[in-house]
Amino acid sequence: MKWTDDRSDNVDDRRGSGGGGAIVGGGLGTIIIAAIVFFLGGDPSAILSSGVSSPQRTEQRQLTQEELNTKEFIRMLTKENEETWTQVFGQNGMQYRPARVVLFERNTDSGCGTAQSAMGPFYCPADQTVYMDMSFFSELQQRFGAKVTEFTVAYVLAHEMGHHVQNLLGTLDKTNEARRSGRYSEEQLNRISVATELQADFYAGVWARITGDREKSFIEPGDLESAVNAAEAVGDDNIQKRSQGYVNQESFTHGSSEQRKEWFMKGYNTGDIRQGDTFSQLTR
Repeated sequence: MKWTDDRSDNVDDRRGSGGGGAIVGGGLGTIIIAAIVFFLGGDPSAILSSGVSSPQRTEQRQLTQEELNTKEFIRMLTKENEETWTQVFGQNGMQYRPARVVLFERNTDSGCGTAQSAMGPFYCPADQTVYMDMSFFSELQQRFGAKVTEFTVAYVLAHEMGHHVQNLLGTLDKTNEARRSGRYSEEQLNRISVATELQADFYAGVWARITGDREKSFIEPGDLESAVNAAEAVGDDNIQKRSQGYVNQESFTHGSSEQRKEWFMKGYNTGDIRQGDTFSQLTR
């Protein structure tokens, strides 16, 4: 993918700040949970506040040149998300409020509790912030078979920004109310969760299309394939096969590999935010 010249000021890099530390009380159980809740989005406070870890201070260190380059890359992607969603919201008579992005290592504080590397990237609606430990991408490649490229990172960030869009549109309020209401079975709540995640994939596709149309040569040959490969790698069926050896479709919370690919590509092919109603199709 081609880097653009714009940078966002809404990126907070906490790596090397002394805020990280060893995970305490986590262990294998935390890793298993993490395998299930990759791309958590929505409201991760129940897991983040569960007390499976606590931050411990370490000495500050200087960031490497590679880490500094990563920060600039995330600043560029964040700016491109801001410009695209400001454009989309404006075209639909709404005003977009940018999300913040926090880069961290091991753990850090968030509005939803303690953020941990084991959780993977997530969006916290309480503080309207995306949290990312870049070590996730090594896990994505080593444990789930994705070929990681720059556009893989772009897709992951765009997916989490999709949850921010859902938050601004009131979608997350409705899904969280459904969880709290007690009116739905576990299977029904899982379908609601799948619809929420697939819609975030759809929004990631919309972002890729509109950004590519605005920034010529931004998307290069092979980039879409990288995004699709990542979407397929974190499908519930792929994660379940790798973590437990079998697939239980009723327990899906994020969608199958095929569904995640389908909705990302639908977003990209249409470029129309109005075509992303995953809920009417998946929660009947």
